[in-house]
Amino acid sequence: YAGPAPTAMLSRALSPFLRFCRFRSAAAPGPKVAVVLSGCGVYDGTEIHEASAILVHLSRGGAEFQVFAPDVSQMHVVDHVKGEPAGEKRNVLVESARIARGKIMDLARLTVQEHDAIIFPGGFGAAKNLSNFAVEGKNCQVIPDIERVITDFHKARKPIGLCCIAPVLVAKVLPGVEVTVGHEDEEDGKWPYAGTAAAIIAMGGKHAVGEVDCAHVDSENNVVSTPAFMCETELHHIFDGIGAMVQQVLKLTGK
Repeated sequence: YAGPAPTAMLSRALSPFLRFCRFRSAAAPGPKVAVVLSGCGVYDGTEIHEASAILVHLSRGGAEFQVFAPDVSQMHVVDHVKGEPAGEKRNVLVESARIARGKIMDLARLTVQEHDAIIFPGGFGAAKNLSNFAVEGKNCQVIPDIERVITDFHKARKPIGLCCIAPVLVAKVLPGVEVTVGHEDEEDGKWPYAGTAAAIIAMGGKHAVGEVDCAHVDSENNVVSTPAFMCETELHHIFDGIGAMVQQVLKLTGK
């Protein structure tokens, strides 16, 4: 047998594939997105399904992401079995690290210069730990670092994504911003938090009625929102709505 050696034949066969792999590895990096958590667990922190969906859609969209959370105490701790406050104290950064698999940074270190976009999942932590909306409603305040990063990203014309209850944060910080938290009527329990829309309007924001599997874009302010668990529905609809929000955020980065 005088033909080419098997290794040479294999090398020639794989050559186009290897060139393709080298081309892909040299491609431009995707947008860098900051994801801000508020604890771990829907009743006193981040809604875990929402956070996970955001990270999955960011990964699928080719984005790089870094998770952040404020180094502050939670408003309280809720027993998620009983649905009642528990007599203990927990730290928002420490609890958020559970979702981030330990790869997390203090929100105080987040700078707009190092990121192309920012996304806030929901969960009651957004209304209890990132702000006091759960207690004060339309008269709420957001914590200083949340006000800082929202203001900085808005001034830099970099997109801000939010889901579930989190749009109240931008409604407080950015007068006139338009967001969605779903419908404005409870509709026999399908939209149990529909009253949030009125609070957003009372804070000086605008509310757009939206469906759970869609995202609303305020192109003037580069703010994208989706209702997520503001709606009582099947999980895949919430996943799809978050995917629409993430897709629009990544599109607005221009990368």
